[in-house]
Amino acid sequence: MNIKKTVPGISIFVISLFFTGCATQNILSTSFLSQETHLQTNSVKSHGVTANFDVESDYFEKISPENRDSALISYINPDIEPFMWTNESEEEILNSGTSRIVGQLPGQRELPFALFDEAAAPHNFTKNGTVIFYPHNEPEDLWQRLRNGLSLPHQTRQRIDANINWYKRHPAYIDRVAKRAEKYLHIIVEEAEKEGIPLEIALLPIVESAFQPFAYSHGRAAGIWQFIPSTGKLYGLKQNWWYDGRRDVVASTHAAIKYLKDMHRSFNNDWLLALAAYNSGWGTVSRAIKRNKRKGKNTDFWSLDLPRETEGYVPKLLAIAEIIAHPEKYNLSIQPILNKPYMAEVDTGSQIDLALAADLAEISLEDLYVLNPGFNRWATDPKGPHKLMVPIEKVENFEQNLAKLPKDKRLAWVRHRIKKGQSLLSIADKYNTTVKLIKNLNNIRGNLIRENQNLIIPVSSLKGKSYTLSAEQRQLALQNTRRKGKEKITYRVVSGDTFWSISRKFDIGYRALAKWNGMAPRDTLRPGQKLTIWKKNGAIHRASFSPHSSQLTTQKVNYKVRRGDSLARIAQKFSVDISDLKKWNRKLYNKKYLQPGDRITVYVDVTQQAGRT
Repeated sequence: MNIKKTVPGISIFVISLFFTGCATQNILSTSFLSQETHLQTNSVKSHGVTANFDVESDYFEKISPENRDSALISYINPDIEPFMWTNESEEEILNSGTSRIVGQLPGQRELPFALFDEAAAPHNFTKNGTVIFYPHNEPEDLWQRLRNGLSLPHQTRQRIDANINWYKRHPAYIDRVAKRAEKYLHIIVEEAEKEGIPLEIALLPIVESAFQPFAYSHGRAAGIWQFIPSTGKLYGLKQNWWYDGRRDVVASTHAAIKYLKDMHRSFNNDWLLALAAYNSGWGTVSRAIKRNKRKGKNTDFWSLDLPRETEGYVPKLLAIAEIIAHPEKYNLSIQPILNKPYMAEVDTGSQIDLALAADLAEISLEDLYVLNPGFNRWATDPKGPHKLMVPIEKVENFEQNLAKLPKDKRLAWVRHRIKKGQSLLSIADKYNTTVKLIKNLNNIRGNLIRENQNLIIPVSSLKGKSYTLSAEQRQLALQNTRRKGKEKITYRVVSGDTFWSISRKFDIGYRALAKWNGMAPRDTLRPGQKLTIWKKNGAIHRASFSPHSSQLTTQKVNYKVRRGDSLARIAQKFSVDISDLKKWNRKLYNKKYLQPGDRITVYVDVTQQAGRT
């Protein structure tokens, strides 16, 4: 066992434990207590282990209540040098048939079995009946706190080394990820320690999403933990028009750790198999294990035939853990993160406009979205969660400002008079809200509405484009991101369209089409929805003459300008964008006015022209 010896300048604590999960249950007694120290007795149950321990009164009173469970103190002896361990061969220890030296609790490390004799010798301790913990001083750097909790076996393997080399060559990537992690990592480390899992798992969002809270994959996975919709629902993550719990950092962290612990139990307490299952699913890993068993092969992660992505997934995590553990070894520098909460949760009690909430918290609207990426729209979900994460230093002011604002003033309202031809859906689209909310607020049971009827509708306090990180604005920003050497087409979805069918019409990749529009290939498309398509320069003009032209709903029209026409009027007439008209007609860039008789090329979707004159 590779033991790293450190002297953090702390005291050693001895406790007695009652192990509920051992094959033969034993009551382990404390060897002795100091006669010079006034002690009081407390107990705590954690991870299936009940610990009866004695606590030095003076020391205990200095510890905040939320940290007392992890401050297990019975005997202080400054003569024993504390050791930290690398946890490389605990399996051998646990299977050796001798007494276990275990009992790790949040924020603490176990004593290496091999060092027990050295630590216990001055006190005539025996291996049966004593567990020694080494609570660490809370480091100022959160990365160091994380390093102290790394406990997965660190191995030298080609797949791990290849990833380490990649990280070494891309220090800017490490810097970007560390910067993004600044806001979220403390929450994850706290929860991981509370649940008693290896702190390598706190680094998993680097592999999953590079700590990008709005990450969305081609497989429909969202958030820093990349939950797909079905698994998210299975683990209690609410998903609707207003809110997506998969992107809620706190909710998704709880769900991810619960999911991983379930996989850990399912695969006989093997964390590497649990991580593989998190990536590819329980069934994929289970089938791979069964195949190896039939062939008489080993069933550890490294021996299984798994999907290529999964075979690279676990080594990526182990590689980034090695980089974080020993950055100096790889000539890298990790920017420190203060070991304290960046943000805290505030109960709002009701739905609130996010722009208003940002004002009350005295932060920018963009910053509020970054801390609360689960909210899709301009306001929180009418049915909750009624809570917001706010920078820790802004919490008090926010709570005070919020308390002064009545609940009926937390949203703006309009009175809408229904016009002929309008539907609940068209009205909901107009005000960027949902049909369900309009029906609930106006006591409408069915879908029938009457002309001249008045509706009360909540609206955003600012224009839609001001909510730059709402789902709609993020999608628009992505759709308008220029692609070098390509021209943009705006396509309007018709009934029956899929990403696959549209990609065939325009001879493009369906995955690329989905990505350009911030979606996944299996996402549902709505009739009337606008999609952005990027084609190579000149390819747009050739489209109507391509071998696939019979499949296209887009046709080339040579339009003759009439008196009173303008670009805006022509664009509206053919349901296209003015920017597209200019791209298709380069001569318009230098022309100040249109003249009757001018010829303009327009590429129109014939399915959108019904009823137009």
